Formats: sequence, C-alpha cells, structure tokens
Amino acid sequence: MPTHFIKLKPSAVDEYKAIHAAVWPGVLAALERAHIVDYSINHYPPLQLLIATMKYVGDDYDADMKKVAEDPETQKWWAATDGMQESFATGATGSGKDIPWWTEVEEVFRFEGTS
Repeated sequence: MPTHFIKLKPSAVDEYKAIHAAVWPGVLAALERAHIVDYSINHYPPLQLLIATMKYVGDDYDADMKKVAEDPETQKWWAATDGMQESFATGATGSGKDIPWWTEVEEVFRFEGTS
C-alpha cells in the first residue's frame, strides 16, 4: 500500500478540503481503472502535511500510474490541486511529470491481522 506526502499551502486548506469533498467522477474512474481500491488523504495541520495512502491490487503499478497520469480529467484535476501544494521533491514541477510531485515514504512496519 503506497504512502506519499506533500505540503499543503496554509492559504489553501479550505479550498483543498472543499474540492476533495466532491472529487470529480472522472478522476475516481481513472483511479478505479488503475486498480486502486482504497485511497485516502489525511491532513496533519501542525506540519501542513497531506499524507496519502492507497491500496493497489493490480499487476503493474508503474503502467497503471502512467495511465492515470495520461487521463485528461486527472490532468485537469492536478492543474486545480497542484497549486495548493508544495512538493518536497527537488526539481518537481507538478503531478504526472518525470520527477514525482508527491514524495513516497518507505514502509517500515505493517500488520494486517487475520480478521
């Protein structure tokens, strides 16, 4: 389950939450086509962090993420949301580019249980 983080601009908190309260159906459809069955974004205000986790159930993560990046509706979504964020990645210029906009973090522990 990949986890990523990025900084949310303090001036954009309300706008970011509002747009995510009604995510565009085409964006959600692109995620589903990419075999993402569980996706959440959490906000940690003291550090202005957005932390995203997703459950990927496909066979080729890189290819599926490329399809998401090529989706026109997702590109419009990123154009609306990228300006609300500040990337931690040196040289990043936006979502779907060669340098990842969101920073992926290493998982050091997971417990899934048996239930």
